[in-house]
Amino acid sequence: MWGAIIGDIVGSRFEFHNHRSKDFEFFTDDCFFTDDTVMTVAVAKALFENKDKPVEVLKRATVKEMLTFGYKYPDAGYGGKFRKFLFANPAPYYSCGNGAAMRISAAGELADSIDEVKKYSKAVTEVSHNHPEGLKGAECVAVCIYLARNGKSKEEIKKVVEDNYYGEVAAMTCDNIRPDYYFDETCQKTVPQALTCFFEGNDFEDVIRNAISIGGDSDTIAAIAGSVAEHFYGVPEDMIKTVREEYLSRDLLRTIDKILG
Repeated sequence: MWGAIIGDIVGSRFEFHNHRSKDFEFFTDDCFFTDDTVMTVAVAKALFENKDKPVEVLKRATVKEMLTFGYKYPDAGYGGKFRKFLFANPAPYYSCGNGAAMRISAAGELADSIDEVKKYSKAVTEVSHNHPEGLKGAECVAVCIYLARNGKSKEEIKKVVEDNYYGEVAAMTCDNIRPDYYFDETCQKTVPQALTCFFEGNDFEDVIRNAISIGGDSDTIAAIAGSVAEHFYGVPEDMIKTVREEYLSRDLLRTIDKILG
């Protein structure tokens, strides 16, 4: 989870003020956690406590945790339709929003096989984002996380993405995304770009800097890219320490520590 959380916090101040360069101060007083972090933790808690239970139990638990954390953090920056899901009608609403992909870390982290990754991803995603593109985006990111934590090379991970999810990644580079990329909240216009930032990165920090530099929905792009980079490169301990001490609430930390042991 740390990769997604750090990406979210670093990207938070750039979401509506894009910075199309890799040259910026990583953590500042203007950084904060957003809905990306809140829902990543909510989904992780549901999976951690219910992954071995029937799928319907996992789905109900996912909705319960989303609502619980949503009520605790009502001003975290939710999109309009997801806010309605949280506070009015917690039912699937055929969304292909990138919220499906930014919160999926635990599905790739807790699974013991690709089949489990896909099962977990579908269960925790379709409770809200049941559009085919939403389901695809979440599964793609979760599969990449699983492959990264199991020692696959970038070439192997990229081939899985190209062959099964987003063929357009083959021609993408940060340099050819950056000039014309714009804010887009869909999975299909966020996940390929975020994964390109991972594929081109030299280490965890460089991946996050790539993600900020292309513009767009910066906190979510950095959360997605960071969630994969965490399991390929690891996360520097000083970054985790900074986030723990300066940005996260005690409640979120307690939940994270319980999940991560």
